[in-house]
Amino acid sequence: MYDDSAVKFETDVETRFGVSRRDFLKFCAAMAATMGLPKGADAQIAEAITKKERPSVIWLHHQECTGCSESLLRSEHPTLEKLILDIISLDYHETLFAAAGHQAEAARKAAMEKNKGKYILVVEGAIPMKDGGVYCKIGGQTSYELTKEVAEHAAAIVAVGSCASWGGMPSTPPNPTGSTGVGEALGRKDVVTIPGCPPNPYNILATIVHFLTFGSLPKVDELGRPTFAYGRLIHDNCERRSHFDAGRFALEFGDAGHRKGYCLYKLGCKGPETYANCPSILFNDVGTGSWPVGTGHPCIGCTEKHIGFEKPIHALATLKTNPPTSYPRIVEEQGAGATIASAALVAGVAGLAIGAGMKIAGNLGKSETKDGE
Repeated sequence: MYDDSAVKFETDVETRFGVSRRDFLKFCAAMAATMGLPKGADAQIAEAITKKERPSVIWLHHQECTGCSESLLRSEHPTLEKLILDIISLDYHETLFAAAGHQAEAARKAAMEKNKGKYILVVEGAIPMKDGGVYCKIGGQTSYELTKEVAEHAAAIVAVGSCASWGGMPSTPPNPTGSTGVGEALGRKDVVTIPGCPPNPYNILATIVHFLTFGSLPKVDELGRPTFAYGRLIHDNCERRSHFDAGRFALEFGDAGHRKGYCLYKLGCKGPETYANCPSILFNDVGTGSWPVGTGHPCIGCTEKHIGFEKPIHALATLKTNPPTSYPRIVEEQGAGATIASAALVAGVAGLAIGAGMKIAGNLGKSETKDGE
């Protein structure tokens, strides 16, 4: 049977987004999977994107490096650039604006007035609060004054990146400008935070798509992070986890363990105490994507408030699972060079009973006496 509605849908998708119906539906399914939504949610997302009015987005920049915007713009998903410009109406973004000065600020105020109570406020960068906030000004207003003004009639507030979430790099001790995150600066608990340095662009997009589809922001944890993206430890999904469990660690950059892809825990990887979906969603598109640990660098914990920019990179992570600090080196001394202490160490790692460990130690002692080693 000829289905006019299906043909119309396909034509609308190709005309509006410049992609095939199949690729569009795959994108919607990926968004649903990213957010952990139940079966059928992809259809709701597709309907919302194609039929609902695009929400107005006002994107503010404060103390930051613009890395969050750069991450979003440089995603290599073939349809992301087109979709992000068609899913939302980006009415103010200092980096992407062709306008500048008075024209840019006039556009922001016009968008606020036209979409009062309906626009989404996205904030990138920390807000300096010391000395009246004079360390960052836009259009004659301090970061705090501008954010407070735009937040007053926003339907939702999203803090993008670690700096906007809780201060990030600008707030590291001694924090000379008194930098802080959006929620703390405004004294609000309803700010959704998407930390990361930079955050994964799909987490940003999925949060906005959730709002567009269901009229509300996704479920968040105690730090305001969407649980679909920050609900599990990096350590739980890391491709090097099997090496961790087996006691195989890189001890120096470039050593045998590092070259073989062993666990980076002893190089300071913060994956065991960091919540994020980096190893499962990757950066720079699915299939060709990568992430820091995958390329050989320890996770620095940038999605955690007091880890990423406060805890030294070389410092060991606080483990939330069984501690491997007593695990042996990659290549342990064997045979004559083994000692009772090293034998006990291996016994402990293997999870043997105390009696079995004592038996091994006793046998080793006899061997040493007999061979005179």
